[in-house]
Amino acid sequence: MDVNLAQRMQFSSKWIESDKFYRKYPTCSLSLTSKLKAKQKLPVLVSAHFQSKRNKNGHKSVSLKAFCSYKHSASVLESGSSSASSDESLILKNKSQEVGPCINGRCIYLVGMMGSGKTTVGKILSQVLGYSFCDCDSLVEQEVDGTSVAEIFKLYGEGFFRNKETEALKKLSMMHRLVVSTGGGAVIRPINWKYMHKGISVWLDVPLEALAQRIAAVGTNSRPLLHHESGDEYTKALRRLSTLLEERGEYYANANARVSLENIAAKLGYRDVSSITPTAIAIEVSFLFVFS
Repeated sequence: MDVNLAQRMQFSSKWIESDKFYRKYPTCSLSLTSKLKAKQKLPVLVSAHFQSKRNKNGHKSVSLKAFCSYKHSASVLESGSSSASSDESLILKNKSQEVGPCINGRCIYLVGMMGSGKTTVGKILSQVLGYSFCDCDSLVEQEVDGTSVAEIFKLYGEGFFRNKETEALKKLSMMHRLVVSTGGGAVIRPINWKYMHKGISVWLDVPLEALAQRIAAVGTNSRPLLHHESGDEYTKALRRLSTLLEERGEYYANANARVSLENIAAKLGYRDVSSITPTAIAIEVSFLFVFS
């Protein structure tokens, strides 16, 4: 394989269908499991693992490893869970070996709207990186004697909650090797960004319609900023989320990196972002660390 080709593939790691891969790179080969060989088309991730060697005649050759994943539908509900394909898990495991030196123990802060999957994706990332996982809302609840976020809003008001949230982020900013799931509104305070920018912040950007569907599926009782809206679950979730995104959109953009689920769906050939597994999102996040 040509060295320049391998390097181009390394720095443009992307999903491409296996049949297109063979047509585009006829001199290359992919080693697939028997399960994957049976498929005529599947999304193939060209990973960034290649080695350069010289043979006895002094000629240089490059071997490239490509890890594969095929389409696998699963929900990405923040409060739920879904199993990743063995191939996705393998990709993430190998990618985690590259990510470690890049992030150098810094904390990772996941930001985004309520229901964007910060908790689910955060737990996956923490496992593969050997980090600890922390939910910022849970820390606040512990500080208020186990009172739920919804009850804190009801009893003490949003201002009280935001103060506790800032205190929690201040403590977390002094630590290392954490993946932190932040509350949806944590981005609105500049002081919170001061703490989060001591680590690496990633915005999980999910379409509003998908967020509303997820939240409506589990109800809005635990969402204090949605609970008092009128209408059916989906309508009131969508209406309020639209307002919140208008207020917070510019703040989310302060994150060091953005992961768009619409972009991931397009790369994988999905019509609906709900078909993307949390592991696929975690893989996308890990690419940001390696190629940033």
